Amino acid sequence: MTTNGLVAPFGTLLGIAPGNVPVYSSDYDSADDNELPNRHAYRSYVDGIFMGYKWQCVEFARRWLYLNKGYIFDDVAMAYDIFRLTSARLITDESRLPLKSFRNGSLRHPEVGALLIWNEGGEFEITGHVAIVTKVLPDRLYLVEQNVGHQVWQEGQDYSRVLDARISEDGGYWLRCSYGDASVMGWVIQTDDDLHAENIAPEDPALFDLQIRHVPNKGQASRAWLNVANPAEEAFVDMMGGHKLASRQEDDYKYMVMTETAERELKRATNELHALFMHATDYVLQNEDLLSSFNIPSALWPKIHQSWDNRRNQMITGRFDFSLSAQGIKVYEYNCDSASCYMEAGIIQEKWAKHYGANEGEGSATELADELIEAWKNSDVKGVIHIMQDTDLEENYHALFMKRTMEKAGLNCKVIKGVSSLRWDEDGDVVDADGVKIRWVWKTWAWETALDQIRSECDDDEQRLRNYQTDMPRNEAPRLVDVLLRKGVMVYEPLWTLIPSNKAILPVLWMLFPDHPYLLESSFELSDALKTNGYVSKPIAGRCGFNISLYDGEDALMEETAGRFSHQDQIFQALWKLPDIEGYRSQVCTFSVAGHFAGSCLRVDPTLVITKDSDLMTLRVIAKHR
Repeated sequence: MTTNGLVAPFGTLLGIAPGNVPVYSSDYDSADDNELPNRHAYRSYVDGIFMGYKWQCVEFARRWLYLNKGYIFDDVAMAYDIFRLTSARLITDESRLPLKSFRNGSLRHPEVGALLIWNEGGEFEITGHVAIVTKVLPDRLYLVEQNVGHQVWQEGQDYSRVLDARISEDGGYWLRCSYGDASVMGWVIQTDDDLHAENIAPEDPALFDLQIRHVPNKGQASRAWLNVANPAEEAFVDMMGGHKLASRQEDDYKYMVMTETAERELKRATNELHALFMHATDYVLQNEDLLSSFNIPSALWPKIHQSWDNRRNQMITGRFDFSLSAQGIKVYEYNCDSASCYMEAGIIQEKWAKHYGANEGEGSATELADELIEAWKNSDVKGVIHIMQDTDLEENYHALFMKRTMEKAGLNCKVIKGVSSLRWDEDGDVVDADGVKIRWVWKTWAWETALDQIRSECDDDEQRLRNYQTDMPRNEAPRLVDVLLRKGVMVYEPLWTLIPSNKAILPVLWMLFPDHPYLLESSFELSDALKTNGYVSKPIAGRCGFNISLYDGEDALMEETAGRFSHQDQIFQALWKLPDIEGYRSQVCTFSVAGHFAGSCLRVDPTLVITKDSDLMTLRVIAKHR
């Protein structure tokens, strides 16, 4: 029941929910950039407490509970995750209140103030949904919500929607969703009565252990199995020096498995951590003292702010590095700006499994390519997107793999190797060899690598970098800085990913979310606690596992790697060794595409540190270990 079918602009008051809580339109396409000039403006606070992002379903549910009950549930990455929460936080004294979850059809019926939770899928693809129950009748249920429909309510209306309900013969309360392609998971009630409640118990830790498998040697390694007629696969074969996934011959017939339970937890961790890293990025960009710890030239700070403030300047993909074992799931870092591992995970390991006969379970990244295609479809790229790379063999297949996904998304792509072919046109724009203006760029280089070249181009002169005008043609040919830092060029991944990719974000995360189960204690200073329990020293802007040192609880050096980042400032992270699977130190990497989980892959090494030379090993997902 709405006044008309017209979509109200973002932020319009749609109505007032019971409890005197406003409900707003979240039609993001109509958001006013003048009223909401940056990402921070989209954060909703009440009494200084973060509620969520304007005007999403989770934001409303937390705001309603806070204003009417005085408590809020913890941050969640996806609305459906609320169903797994076991407590809420009472604001007055920080105490915890029990939450119980009840499946749709439960003998305990929903009640006013309960949280109604939808599964992911259909209308609520990826995220699920949450609403507040306001009236419960035998044949229908009234609710209030945000981010479903954006129409102003009729005069006197105090609800968003009505769902059909039915009480079954055994007394169970069943709800039918208004949308045929979505399903109600159930409801969450603040109560300590667990009669008929779901048992939200921790998973068996053993289900998080990886296991190694062997395929029979039938001479598969001697036969070609990648299609060199496909440019990306041909480039991969050239780089590897043959048809193989691993560089070590003894690894040719081995793969690993993880359980579906482990994959579900990795999905949850990926989604939640992406949100936490985004929280921390915004926090850093509001605090110049913290930003100064990231060793990024201050001349670039305004451009980073500009990049972050452009709400359309979104990440396409990033990669988390995890330790996965019965001891728990811990994240080491977030590579928000890396081109590596996508092709190996999305194409090569699946072809390896088919060729070698590893038919157990499913591939760990079967949806990765499709997720990337969908992300590029939603990227708002208009015109030609240029893929910029060097002549490095590894960069060749990274670039060609991404070109393939872009083209499947309907984008027009051109590959540029180096910058020697670039020139200025009569309008003062940078153009490629064919005279096409460069407006959209995806690069194989990490931003830190690009910045090294940009610093060199500006002679390491901070003032020169600050004053450098990228929109002013010069007699000499365009340089990298003229493309990547040009105001009219949209670069993927965006410049702001320098912040969450930098290891200096790790102490910030620990400060904001101390003792979070997925995080490792991290600090800018070496504390007594870290010394006592063992720690890792990492360069804040390091890459590829370079210049990492591991110390045991007696401050004795266990292992270290060399590299080119020894001049960088260091952070210190609690020692958490990678699990040893029959001699392979094993790191699971998960991919986030458009901010949500899109698959995983496995890196292995005989040492404690995964480096650029560490092998990938095929990872399969199975129901349970045998």
